[in-house]
Amino acid sequence: MEFGSIIISETAANSENPQDVINSNISVINLMREEKIDDDLIHEDALMSYYLDYYYSQYVEGNFAQFVYNSGWNSELNELIEEGLALIGAEKHLELFQEQCKKVKLMSSVKREKFFKGKLEGVNPIRDLLNNDRFFELEENLLQLNAAFLKNHPDTQVLSVDAMFELLEDFVGREIKRA
Repeated sequence: MEFGSIIISETAANSENPQDVINSNISVINLMREEKIDDDLIHEDALMSYYLDYYYSQYVEGNFAQFVYNSGWNSELNELIEEGLALIGAEKHLELFQEQCKKVKLMSSVKREKFFKGKLEGVNPIRDLLNNDRFFELEENLLQLNAAFLKNHPDTQVLSVDAMFELLEDFVGREIKRA
């Protein structure tokens, strides 16, 4: 049975910072994973938001090459991100993501393997080829779009922390240790 809700804490939902909403979703997913709930049972849009934040964070920290390097160029993850960007209405980011993906797909497998076996830091012409600073110039705020998507999703429940735990405990059928 799939967990049919996206859960966000009341505190996060009332915050002015969109990252708080996204982090609340991430915390719930991480807790569900700690409780051995399979990803197939977690709400797919909650997971999609989770991975969009991963993409965003990787890009902000080290540009597109860091995302490619750290994700291992996972086609399933790339599809989720592509679908997610379309779903939240990030058309400019979607266009850039598709352009960047094309660069990696057109790269020879030898060149790609060399990139993954090497270090990301230092002299790295493949990294430099993959990076694109246009991401930082786009007039679409991925954080705001992602947070608004979560807050306005029909399956989102905004709950107190205690109510969040109660709902998850009902789902797993046991008490969850609170940190």
